[in-house]
Amino acid sequence: MNSKKIVSAVALACTVVVSAPSAFADSAKAPGTGPNPFTDCGIGGALFENTHWAAVSSNVIWDLGTTAVISATASPETCSAQNMQAAQFILESYKGLVEETAKGTGENLAAMLDIYECEQGQASTVIGAVRADMAKQVGSEGYISQSNVEKASAYYDSVSAAAKVCSA
Repeated sequence: MNSKKIVSAVALACTVVVSAPSAFADSAKAPGTGPNPFTDCGIGGALFENTHWAAVSSNVIWDLGTTAVISATASPETCSAQNMQAAQFILESYKGLVEETAKGTGENLAAMLDIYECEQGQASTVIGAVRADMAKQVGSEGYISQSNVEKASAYYDSVSAAAKVCSA
């Protein structure tokens, strides 16, 4: 790729990144009250939580920052590094998590509760809620035909809802 194309690509990326937030702005929120889409969201926010220039660069390089901006405006709660880490962990260790959730104990389950910063006294409440929800999901008619990503996503939703007691 020649230098003229690189400069053009960078200029386009900068234009998209700078103009994108106004395209998705939520009129009900005051400016500056949500996450910064360029440093807190997207691939960059997940990979470079404490290095803002690297987060911005990564988001722009990955997809011109559109995923980061959309996630910041459509679902700002997903922009925290904790949520990204939890989602990745759940996807990677889903089978073990389901087995350990059924048992009520295990290394993967403990690691997941650590990600959510649940204290020892909160763990049983969270595990109980997730066990009840997952029992319904696993017993549902369409569960067996779901992909691993769909199953992990449902588990993530269940844990995220139950783990709200941990951040209270």
